[in-house]
Amino acid sequence: MIPIETREKKTIAIHVARTDAKGTYPARRAAILAKILSEEANVIFLTGPTSPAAPEGFQEITIGRNTTLADTVAVIKPALLLRDSGSTIQEEVDKIRESVSSLIHFDDFGDGGRLADLVLQTLYEEESENVMEHYVMERNLYMADDPFTSYRKIGLQKDRPAPLPHLVISFGEEDPGNLSYRALRHVLQLQIPLKVSVLVGELYPHDVSTLRMMALGRRNTNIVQPPYDTAELYSTADIILCGSGYMPYEVAVMGIPCIVLAQNEFELGLGFPKEHHGFIHLGLGRKVKQSNLLNAIMEPLLHEPLRKRAIRRQTNLNLGNGKDTVLEAIRYLLEYPKRGKEMSDMLH
Repeated sequence: MIPIETREKKTIAIHVARTDAKGTYPARRAAILAKILSEEANVIFLTGPTSPAAPEGFQEITIGRNTTLADTVAVIKPALLLRDSGSTIQEEVDKIRESVSSLIHFDDFGDGGRLADLVLQTLYEEESENVMEHYVMERNLYMADDPFTSYRKIGLQKDRPAPLPHLVISFGEEDPGNLSYRALRHVLQLQIPLKVSVLVGELYPHDVSTLRMMALGRRNTNIVQPPYDTAELYSTADIILCGSGYMPYEVAVMGIPCIVLAQNEFELGLGFPKEHHGFIHLGLGRKVKQSNLLNAIMEPLLHEPLRKRAIRRQTNLNLGNGKDTVLEAIRYLLEYPKRGKEMSDMLH
């Protein structure tokens, strides 16, 4: 047996691409994993036109304009590819499999996931039937990064809302449907004292000045633009209004009453942010009625038992500790690859 210290390090390639509803979490998750795995493997980031930049200190290979992810993987031939790029197609994944010993996909709702060796679904649909064995659909795969971990279960420390309750509105990096505008327009009609912070994402494509003009119509209302510490701002909230992708997972780590508006049909079908997990889900944001939204905001502020129940349901989930489970899966497939000569040698 070759001593671990003298073994040649294997190569892990990571590809992340921005997709609707996922915001910045995939990039943050990749950075967490890369930092740990870099101590035992060579970690390379493969970046395309919709990829966030690689974390500082990591090798980055740009996928050329006239090449594909499959072409780039064929040149590098990594032992393992970690892919977090939304729903994939079978033809592409079939080609990638020819050049990589093991393939792990994150949150893949496409047909390409059928050909991956493992699909880790932190985001999962409410009703999932006939799931293939290599799909792991589990909310506890969620891994919180340090900023959110530092405020773990902070909601349990709050006896009651502040004298001027704080509502944080946050629809992620892009907010393509401009739910920030829609929500703020409704919130302006609330007749109770309230501090309101609208967090605008880095890729917000709409006119921020419109939000600022609206904010002038209500006291204690602020439009917050990057850079800002999302976790710190969430921690000051008495109630959060957000999308239904990864943001509810972040909120549940802290334990804060939360209203969810789905930004699109994909988010609407996700199974996590529901009442039994401590969330008020009002359906598609573009269809929400003003009266329903305002009532949902006032309920946890005015009814202590409802507020405490929401916090308890969230914190009882003990979310945020999925890192070890994911790392175990990665290390297993690195050691026991699904394809190639190494796998053949181990089986004989």
